[in-house]
Amino acid sequence: MSKLNCLIITVMLTVSCIATPLKGEFRKLKTAEYMDKMKGGWVGQMAGVGWGGPTEFQYCGVIVPEEDMPQWQPEMINQFNQDDIYVEMTFLRTLELYGFDVSIRQAGIDFANSRYQLWHANFYGRQNLRRGIAPPDSGHPQFSKHTDDIDYQIEADYSGLIAPGMPNLAIELGEKFGRLMNYGDGLYGGQFVGAMYAEAFFNRDIEKIIAAGLAAIPAESQYAECVRDVVAWHRDNPDDWQKTWGLIDDKYNRNADYRRFTCPEMVGSDGNIDAKINGAYIVMGLLYGQGDLDKTIIISTRCGHDSDCNPSSAGGILAASLGFSNLPEKFVSAIDPGGKFSFTPYNLPTLIDVCGKLARQAIFRQGGHIECDADGEEVFVIPLQKPKPSRLERSWQPGLIANSRYSEGEMRLITVAPGKNLSADIEKFAPGWKASQCGWDMNPGLWEQWNGRKNVLITHPLDQETGCVLTRKAAVPENKTTLLKLTVGHHTDPVSDWTLIVRVNGKEIFTQAIDNNCSNNGWANIEIPLTDFAGQEIELELVNQPSGWSYEAAYWGEISIKSL
Repeated sequence: MSKLNCLIITVMLTVSCIATPLKGEFRKLKTAEYMDKMKGGWVGQMAGVGWGGPTEFQYCGVIVPEEDMPQWQPEMINQFNQDDIYVEMTFLRTLELYGFDVSIRQAGIDFANSRYQLWHANFYGRQNLRRGIAPPDSGHPQFSKHTDDIDYQIEADYSGLIAPGMPNLAIELGEKFGRLMNYGDGLYGGQFVGAMYAEAFFNRDIEKIIAAGLAAIPAESQYAECVRDVVAWHRDNPDDWQKTWGLIDDKYNRNADYRRFTCPEMVGSDGNIDAKINGAYIVMGLLYGQGDLDKTIIISTRCGHDSDCNPSSAGGILAASLGFSNLPEKFVSAIDPGGKFSFTPYNLPTLIDVCGKLARQAIFRQGGHIECDADGEEVFVIPLQKPKPSRLERSWQPGLIANSRYSEGEMRLITVAPGKNLSADIEKFAPGWKASQCGWDMNPGLWEQWNGRKNVLITHPLDQETGCVLTRKAAVPENKTTLLKLTVGHHTDPVSDWTLIVRVNGKEIFTQAIDNNCSNNGWANIEIPLTDFAGQEIELELVNQPSGWSYEAAYWGEISIKSL
């Protein structure tokens, strides 16, 4: 860019965005350096979640053995189907469409309309939104038992990546998007991560990056106490991360005083989805990784529990401090620039472009500007901020609810609210069948084609316990062989499965796990005799029953009743 062009752009931007003279101290960051570091942050996330993915919740309360740590393969970088990454793009899309002053209610509507699979605080927060419980109540402990879970922490990376050197913007974005599903320590975990990213654009000193994150959350919170503990234990044991791991496990995993709002799904198990302990493992990776991306990801992964989310956050923060251009070749050589992140309009190049545009808006909104240096290069001039943390709150002693509900008009904007159904699509696919108790994850409905078949109906369970039910009445003729013929499939992800249950007149007559063991190329052909009901009118029920909570959609290639 020439000096003249840069000057013209600078004047135009300054005149249009700055109403009063700038005061105070500023930090400067070349635009090109910002873009390189921001891209590095995204790729670091992809590397961490891809490398740690096979270990997720496979090792709880124990260190992942060194021999069980997966070997890095360059193709692991292409993580376009990971909730650890694509959920935050819903928030970016809201900001892209409506700007930074978008209301929290609109943010909630956009999140409610998302169709990807969710778990824990994300799942229950979105369910609350779909039922008309507007934010901030959607993330309040009165309406969710998951508000200290890790969820906003794993998707807060965006907030720092578009806020270089602006921790107060990362805090503000947490108040807008983190409150859709989290509260207290669950919210602070995301603000902590966002503020670390914001600082990583200006600092490679890991302890200073962590201190910047710590300054962005209430000092009296248990989350802040946890971070301070890990920093102190690292100083006491600088060469023994496993000893520090043991201290973390004793206090933040096994001490009930630090699990006062435990995720109900983790009760009776060894797993811990709490934001604090998993945040500790992010800090562990950063401190003991010593600026090495491999070591950072490996240590965060080997700490266990949510061992793909944690290395994703740690890897992203470190990679943002290093910059994309300084990442090892093995992490960048196989990137697919055309790969589209699931349920989003973004591939990596368009994601980088959108973040760059939002960062520019953020700088002016926070009182900064853009200028040119002596070489004609664009430079971000960013006001130095003293962090202003959110108020102190605790999920086990929550404050009052806001009595916030969506209006009838707003509920009409939530297109996947309970009560809306798949009737039209089901009638086209299998006339006479009706659906109930269906969820809206994973884009249910009638698809023109999926996994080699045309005209495929997709359903999804309502929640982790309630299956989607297809029903119809049918007359079974006498003196004929009558078969219920089904072609059913499951998602292509290796861990996807669901349980097919068939009931006649309320009585279960068939059960089959629909997974890789029963299918050929993802499809299974099933024939169920109905001859025992000859001469009767029966009510048939086909249940898409969840068998866990991992890609539980049912794919129906055929539903028919044949009499021979």
